Amino acid sequence: MFFACITKKKLITIITLALVGIVSVIALSTTGAHQVFFGGRLKKLPIYSVETSEKKVAISFDCAWGVDYTDKLLEIMEKEQVKCTFFAVEFWSKKHPDYLKKIADAGHEIGTHSSTHPYMSKLNKDAIIKELNSSCQAIESVTNKKVELFRAPYGDYNDLLIDTAKELNLFTIQWDVDSLDWKDLSAKEIENRVVKRVKNGSIVLFHNQGLHTADALPQIIKSLKEKGYTFVPIGQLIYRENYRILHDGTQQSYS
Repeated sequence: MFFACITKKKLITIITLALVGIVSVIALSTTGAHQVFFGGRLKKLPIYSVETSEKKVAISFDCAWGVDYTDKLLEIMEKEQVKCTFFAVEFWSKKHPDYLKKIADAGHEIGTHSSTHPYMSKLNKDAIIKELNSSCQAIESVTNKKVELFRAPYGDYNDLLIDTAKELNLFTIQWDVDSLDWKDLSAKEIENRVVKRVKNGSIVLFHNQGLHTADALPQIIKSLKEKGYTFVPIGQLIYRENYRILHDGTQQSYS
């Protein structure tokens, strides 16, 4: 009945498009190209989470506006023996180099969160390069450690941004668990959101200036430890080579 309702020309078109899609999917799965079909076109994705059989999770903090709660966060991490990842904006890094050094000296990982916190999908390549190079240099000049990770402000990205970051040897990192601490949720609300959403290989988004983040963090860590999770910086969670990105942003290893 279906084939009776369409012309031979339309049928050929449908079959051709289907074959193109199959061939493209095969190509992506065998080459590890970090792209997925989205809205009828190929779209590149950052790393949202990591596929792993190990009960590992990465905690991350975006740093852009202040340091009011940062000491408390670091005290909690030290007490719980947890290492995490901070993503710092350049203007924050330059305003608070003492905190940048304190974070690095405590053994935490630091990635760039851009130079000026713009919507980077609106920038051309030269502007993107300037944002990334400048912010990395600001961090490295204080920590003496190479920056390897990048998180786009507002989670805003496009193919050009991901390609350019890769050319600069930066992994673009998103998240699959959003604490929504920037909405000033209560500590209990933040805890409930995070604990029930975490899975193996999750990357959790917090902000160092979240109003109740430091209050929620001890119980989050305790609850996840009770579930058997361990905590690692993002750089120790992701795969560095021989990987592909699935349609939901999960980074998957292949050999």
